[in-house]
Amino acid sequence: MSKKYWKGLEELTNDPEFVKHANKEFYDFDKSIEEESSPNRRDFLKLMGFSLAAVSLASCEAPVKKAIPFLNKPEEIDPSIANYYASTYVDGGDYCSILVKTREGRPIKIEGNTLSSVTQGGTSARVQASVLSLYDKQRLKGPMINGKPTSWEELDKQISARLEGYKHEGAIYIVSNTLMSPSTQSVIADFVKKYSGVQHITYDPYSYYAITKANKESFGRAVIPSYDFSKAHVIVSFSADFLGTWLSPIEFSKQYAKTRKVGSSKKTMSRHFQFESTLTLTGANADYRVAIKPSQEGLVISKLYNLIASKAGKALLATPDIKVNHLDLAATNLWENKGGSLVVSNSQDPHVQQIVNAINYLLQNYTSTIDIATPTYQKQGNDEAMAHFVDHAEGAGVIIFYNANPVYDHPLGEKLAAALKNKGAGPLTISLSDRVDETTALCQFVAPDHHYLESWNDVEVKKGYFSLMQPTISPLFQTRQAQETLLKWSGSSTSYYDYIRTYWKTNLFKQQNRFSTFDMFWDKSLHDGIFELKKNNIPDSPSLSGDITSLSQMIASSYHVSNTKPELVLYEKIGIGSGKQSNNPWLQELPDPITKVCWDNYLAVSKKLAVKFDLKQGDIVELALSHTHKLNLPILIQPGQEEYTLAVAIGYGRTHAGKVGNVVGANVYPLANTSTGTTHFSVFNTDIIVKKTGEKRELAQTQTHHTFMGRETIIQETILKEYQKDPQAGRFKPIVSTSEGEKSPQELTLWNTHTYPNHHWVMSIDLNSCTGCGACTIACQAENNVPVVGRDEVLRRREMHWIRIDRYYSSDAQPEDLKGLEEASENPQVVFQPMMCQHCNNAPCETVCPVAATTHSTEGLNQMAYNRCIGTRYCANNCPYKVRRFNWFKYHDNKQFADVNVTMNDDLGKMVLNPDVTVRSRGVMEKCSMCVQRIQEGKLNAKKEKRTVKDGEIITACASSCPSDAIVFGDLNDSESRIAQLLQDEVSGRAYHVLEEINVNPNIYYLSKVRNSEK
Repeated sequence: MSKKYWKGLEELTNDPEFVKHANKEFYDFDKSIEEESSPNRRDFLKLMGFSLAAVSLASCEAPVKKAIPFLNKPEEIDPSIANYYASTYVDGGDYCSILVKTREGRPIKIEGNTLSSVTQGGTSARVQASVLSLYDKQRLKGPMINGKPTSWEELDKQISARLEGYKHEGAIYIVSNTLMSPSTQSVIADFVKKYSGVQHITYDPYSYYAITKANKESFGRAVIPSYDFSKAHVIVSFSADFLGTWLSPIEFSKQYAKTRKVGSSKKTMSRHFQFESTLTLTGANADYRVAIKPSQEGLVISKLYNLIASKAGKALLATPDIKVNHLDLAATNLWENKGGSLVVSNSQDPHVQQIVNAINYLLQNYTSTIDIATPTYQKQGNDEAMAHFVDHAEGAGVIIFYNANPVYDHPLGEKLAAALKNKGAGPLTISLSDRVDETTALCQFVAPDHHYLESWNDVEVKKGYFSLMQPTISPLFQTRQAQETLLKWSGSSTSYYDYIRTYWKTNLFKQQNRFSTFDMFWDKSLHDGIFELKKNNIPDSPSLSGDITSLSQMIASSYHVSNTKPELVLYEKIGIGSGKQSNNPWLQELPDPITKVCWDNYLAVSKKLAVKFDLKQGDIVELALSHTHKLNLPILIQPGQEEYTLAVAIGYGRTHAGKVGNVVGANVYPLANTSTGTTHFSVFNTDIIVKKTGEKRELAQTQTHHTFMGRETIIQETILKEYQKDPQAGRFKPIVSTSEGEKSPQELTLWNTHTYPNHHWVMSIDLNSCTGCGACTIACQAENNVPVVGRDEVLRRREMHWIRIDRYYSSDAQPEDLKGLEEASENPQVVFQPMMCQHCNNAPCETVCPVAATTHSTEGLNQMAYNRCIGTRYCANNCPYKVRRFNWFKYHDNKQFADVNVTMNDDLGKMVLNPDVTVRSRGVMEKCSMCVQRIQEGKLNAKKEKRTVKDGEIITACASSCPSDAIVFGDLNDSESRIAQLLQDEVSGRAYHVLEEINVNPNIYYLSKVRNSEK
């Protein structure tokens, strides 16, 4: 079997514009913009002192108590020594147990907490980027009344008086996203006691209410169960992007990766089927992926139920039959793995979710891969309650928006906005948001909350799994924690910190038997960041209630066997998500893992539909539902998307996000369907109109910036049954013909072999484990002060990320079928490959640098001396991997980039910079350093303790952030290290070098991709 890999349709089809510039590594998209004048001596001196200046200046201007120099130094703070605090990232239903790295009292980096059995040390791009949102200048500086700054005393006085007037009217609403904090729920309960009749409304911007409602019907429990993908030998997913955005992707990525790893001691792996309308991150990682219409999903799931029910001797559903590739194989594999399989769905139809429950029940998955006795609390939204609130909002007495922005991120936001705009006759409106978002802009009173890194809190992510949040910096502004605000309005003078301690002492301390005093228990929980009561969560086997066959008529009337009308899917992106962090430039510039587009959203269409409607990439079209809700979006042609499906991401089109996030893309929340009681993010029972406007917009798409000129040895893969026969199956072994016969490239070299007497740092990347999520890209950006360049510079191919995730599509045409190779597969297979500096032992860059700015270390690292580099770019031209980044501008203190590169262009943003890493200036080449600052720190710590470096205590930012453990880093000279043992096992198996035939001998090894499919 031979495959051709391609990264974009323009490369596959030899688009004239692409071919014209394919060999221009530094293609200038628009030469009309002149570069800045050359740096002078003053700029150089400013740069050399930049790290210290950033801290000092920011600390002076912002009310940070921990600044340098100290008159009386706090005991826990040592200049230049990092402190780590266990805490918890929470953003609505998003959750991660974390460690926060601080320097001189300022948080600069997020790491995963390996003690958590939920997230197990993993993170995501959003978690990594959340540290930057702490230093967002768009955050409110203090309380406001009717748009004007006020004091907390005056605000509390006016609100308390107004609340008393509604004490017995039962017209007070608290509207929030999911709250997983038991202490916060207790605070709200106290508020309810003070003001009788208070209603707490919870909604999620992306709804999971159908799962809750289905479990209520199926098992009498209105919960979302815990799923364990690590125990599933066969996984069948229907549009559930569980590796990207669905429910708990960090947790699921950790679990999933364990079933996908193979080696000499483990030659089995899970089999994954994905049925979906759009190409998701999870679908891209599946062994079998099938494109289906949104209007067919209910019928496809019903047929899977019938296939399973027929094997179990149960009654079948009377729904129309539908033919779907690989569905019979999926049913057979599921039945053969009863008790070790898992079926999940993203459907917002409770009836469909009930059928999913019935399938898992027939497969005996409850108590094994599904634990309903340990429900997750990550998504608690109630669509029906929220819709009822919006209908009655205008008649409410008081509405308190608790860090929620429904005017923007709820489909009924326009209706709610109309109710709030009447400030005279309408309800008293209060926002606890940290910024003037779309909802806060319509509120009379604003009591801004702290950032989570400034806050105390607790979290119960699932039943019995607790974690703590603690402040890692004093509040930067005159904000106040929302819980403390509610306590004060309830008439309590207790601080929220004391409130949490009291709650834990009353409710949790008695459930443990390790510690004799509460202070010992509290200190240990705070130190670890977690407290878990796993032993109390005994899985039970629920009884399925109700007649599942009665759903047949509902399914048959709602879904269609065939439909050639366009259908619409609204989905979440990995980076921007629901849009809450849309003012974060790190996330805006993160290329989407599938489309590789940043700084935009778009209407994704299949190639067939594009041909049918005469659409080209970048064409701006008007999208409308039944001639209403019109909005304009550029077209993106997406391989793998179902032919008649359109797809648009939520989270864009903000008007009150900030300079970075405002007016990027269009808001598509109003397109969601709320007519059925649950919010549907797939729309197919209405007329969808797509009309060309005649305008075009170039998409900032990074994928085809770095072409490999048709080389076929970059991705190496095989299938499981071939790997079981031969551990080197799918490997490419280059041979060079010489006058002395055929030889391997390693036998032919002009280089003298390097010797590494102390350490030899190498890295392994498992293509089977890498899901392409992009967490490593943001982690690297935060750790190494990588600048944001903005949309215009990305269009010029000048993005600065030190690590990129290359996404490859493959076609199955044979090499001799030249015409076939130019035809894009309707459903291509996908491989993700992290690509950074390969730290070659025979480095091509080192031989061409005229000033020896790039050199080889005695530990195997390719080093850059920034102040020696003169910017010839010879090294980049000579790099076969195209991983070196030329710094075209002085990105710091540069007005041209002030609106996007906030980490280097305002004093507050500079506080996030890592002082251990040089901030580079214009005219130098930069690239992955293998986090040399971390290596040096680890070596110095070992030296101070008079010992050798221990394996695992030095880990790169990319490896530490990875939620799927795809990256392993260590010292190859340490025979006991994990990396040495891994490569000893895999050097005769899956381990290979990219472009091995040119014998640059990299220190980055890749483990070949193995698919559990028949071909």
